[in-house]
Amino acid sequence: MIHRLGADRLLYRARISKLVKAGLIDHAVHVFDEMTQSNCRVFSIDYNRFIGVLVRHSRFDLAQHYYYQMGPLGFSLIPFTYSRFISGLCQVKNFSLIDILLNDMDRLGLLPDIWAFNIYLNLLFIENRIEFALQVFYSMVDKGREPDVVTYTIIIHGLCKAKEFDNAVQFWNDMIEKGFRPDNVVSTALVVGLCEGGKVDLAYELTIGAMKGKVEFGLLIYNTLINGFCRAGRIDKARAIMSFMRRNGCEPDLVTNNVLLNYCCDGVMLEEAENLMKKMERSGIEPDVYSYNQLLKGLCKASRPDKAYLFMLNKMEAKQLLDVVSYNTIIEAFCKEGRTRRAYTLFEEMRRKEIAPDVVTFTILINAFLREGSSDIAKKLLDQMRGMGVFADRIFYTTIVDYLCKSGKIGMAHSVFLDMVEQGITPDVVSYNALINGLCKSSKVSEAMNLYDVMQTRGSHPDEVTFKLLIGGLIREKKLDIACRLWDQMMDKGFTLDNAVSETLIKTINSRDLLAQLVAAYNVGLLNYDVGDMLFSRVYWRPARLEPLEKENANDTFKLETWRQRSGRRPANQKDGAEVSSH
Repeated sequence: MIHRLGADRLLYRARISKLVKAGLIDHAVHVFDEMTQSNCRVFSIDYNRFIGVLVRHSRFDLAQHYYYQMGPLGFSLIPFTYSRFISGLCQVKNFSLIDILLNDMDRLGLLPDIWAFNIYLNLLFIENRIEFALQVFYSMVDKGREPDVVTYTIIIHGLCKAKEFDNAVQFWNDMIEKGFRPDNVVSTALVVGLCEGGKVDLAYELTIGAMKGKVEFGLLIYNTLINGFCRAGRIDKARAIMSFMRRNGCEPDLVTNNVLLNYCCDGVMLEEAENLMKKMERSGIEPDVYSYNQLLKGLCKASRPDKAYLFMLNKMEAKQLLDVVSYNTIIEAFCKEGRTRRAYTLFEEMRRKEIAPDVVTFTILINAFLREGSSDIAKKLLDQMRGMGVFADRIFYTTIVDYLCKSGKIGMAHSVFLDMVEQGITPDVVSYNALINGLCKSSKVSEAMNLYDVMQTRGSHPDEVTFKLLIGGLIREKKLDIACRLWDQMMDKGFTLDNAVSETLIKTINSRDLLAQLVAAYNVGLLNYDVGDMLFSRVYWRPARLEPLEKENANDTFKLETWRQRSGRRPANQKDGAEVSSH
């Protein structure tokens, strides 16, 4: 009987295996259920194997079902199956079930394999769950799961993306202290992250500076550092890295040269750029469309759009290296010179050559024609844009809103702004500032303040420009209490007003009867020093204190650097229940 049941079990296993190989998972599920309900004994290995199959085929609901089924039978998954299950759940971001599996493993004294741990850690960083990811890391280390270089690569990359550069550098140093030899992948993660954050010197020191001769750096690291130093205007350092990479058997490629071309053309160093192009061709590096577009940009920056156009026709078109960026560059240059008709001719030409205009093309042209007052042409372009299925982006909408506001067409600007939101495009602070500026200049500061509240509820944070526009509008409409409160919020966020605006606000406030009454009350001793300090705000650039008046100057007005009224604010040295007058 026992032998027969064993034979039945082997038969069931063979049937399941055959169905799985044929991709008939539902049939395999039916046979597995039949086996578990039969008289033959089922082992933990059967559940481990079948759950592994279900995970491999992304049948996570069924895998979860059998996982819960095996527990009461006294079975558990082995670490490898747990690891496969966790890594599979990462694909569908089922964090709740992952937590259950990890807790069960902890209860059983098991740990996921390092590859599964790394997959889970990477997902947490991708989902921007930085703090929790680090908690998971430290918890796993405490339980005995030692990280590897891949673990450190994931953490350093994630922290750099989150702009937690000091933390990323700390993990880099910890990795080295633990005896890990950084490979090219983790070095690239650090260098790219730090350079994107503007910390190119630190990136250089930690890699080429400290690891020279210990790590074989790849092209991406060199190119990223060269780009970082070029963006910082330190071309000598960039060229020194190029020499270093050559000495170490790594020749500059097309990207390296394009970085240098970009630097030269941004600085309108056209002769250097042309020489670099010739050098590229001599060394067997064929310039691409990006390379030629850099030269176009340089010529246009030098106010030579006609020469740029000829270069595009004679050199780029002959090599079939012509794209929408090429035309956009020259069209924008003609528009900046006020040659909008010439720009429009290029727009028509690119369509004849079957180079489709993009949203940037339309933004440049519509903005230019609106500036010169040719709203009919701008309207025609807008219709063409819609007819071609080109979708407006945030920059396009913001450009239109800004023009309409500056033209005094606030109603139309507001409509365009609302259309942007309805199209699912989230305005940024620049978009809000454009409309706020128009509202304030049209004496609609109350609507501007409403928009200020709306932008914050929608997750867009006001910047220094926002506050200056609103405070200026409030001063013009003599809404000084609100202006003072907004100034307070502005400084709490670390922003400052221009001296001219702050002096205007102070002078306007000083003209109010309330100030005269408070000054008089202080002068005759009805208010003590601390209460006066409570009633007046602190000095704009240092803590404010009311200046006590000498007896001989008792009729003088207060000599304050600047002040803002602050309602309900009690100074630090006044306790609850303190008297508000000295008499």
